[in-house]
Amino acid sequence: MTGTIKKLTDKGFGFITAEGLAKDLFFHSKNLEGVTFDELREGDAVSFETEESPKGMNAVNVQRA
Repeated sequence: MTGTIKKLTDKGFGFITAEGLAKDLFFHSKNLEGVTFDELREGDAVSFETEESPKGMNAVNVQRA
């Protein structure tokens, strides 16, 4: 899937607006591939996979598109 970084926090997580999904997806810095959390900026295009968690759908294997 693809999307855009919507929000980054100073606690090592953020949210992605995914193309084709109504809700934004949560992601954690431990789920990044080939990029560090500090290299990401709001508005960056990313690709990712999704994974179901107890709190809902999360983005995993997040990388720059």
